Amino acid sequence: MRRLFSLIALCLALVLGAAPSYAADVAHGGQLFSANCAACHMGGGNVVNAERTLKQDALEAYLANYSSGHEAAIAYQVTNGKNAMPAFGGKLSEGDIADVAAYVEDMASKGWA
Repeated sequence: MRRLFSLIALCLALVLGAAPSYAADVAHGGQLFSANCAACHMGGGNVVNAERTLKQDALEAYLANYSSGHEAAIAYQVTNGKNAMPAFGGKLSEGDIADVAAYVEDMASKGWA
């Protein structure tokens, strides 16, 4: 009987305890981008350093680990900042940053058109 309860408890823990994974929300990321990033990165550009844009080729050239995970590399940069870019890890939630990263990657893949 104990074994049965243990098995049931394990099954419930696996079913109920598993955190659901949510896909990033590109539309929400666009709103966050407009509110937090567009002042420096309007249209995928960069007003501080014209070479370091958010266009696909610049992301590939300048973002660490971009080749192994586009959105993860963008999220890392947004979270931690670098040089003139401030860190948004204390301002935006992890989910918000994932949404911004998804938006940036989506727009970069479209050429910011």
